[in-house]
Amino acid sequence: MANKKSTDQDRVLDEMMEMAQALQGHGLISRHDMARMKLICQKPPAYTSENVTFIRVEKARVSQSVLASILNVSVSAVQKWESPSSGKHPSGAAAKLLQLIEKKGLEAIVA
Repeated sequence: MANKKSTDQDRVLDEMMEMAQALQGHGLISRHDMARMKLICQKPPAYTSENVTFIRVEKARVSQSVLASILNVSVSAVQKWESPSSGKHPSGAAAKLLQLIEKKGLEAIVA
């Protein structure tokens, strides 16, 4: 069932991008808004433990507990993501937020 859900989400994102491109072709979406749409529709990468640690330490410059709070996950989840032996990786909204932090910095999601 998870595979079908992923396929459905990918289809919806593809359709959103197609519609945004059509609207931009008619001058109804600015270049800036189109860039934002691409970022929103882009599937986040699969983050390794090293990636998560790098984003937390070098990009966000926060502790595990602060990152957990920002991502609305448990500290244990962040600890597992950063442990190579756990086999756990961020997914869904947490992965998308990590992607935004990686690309735009913590300021992109914290007001």
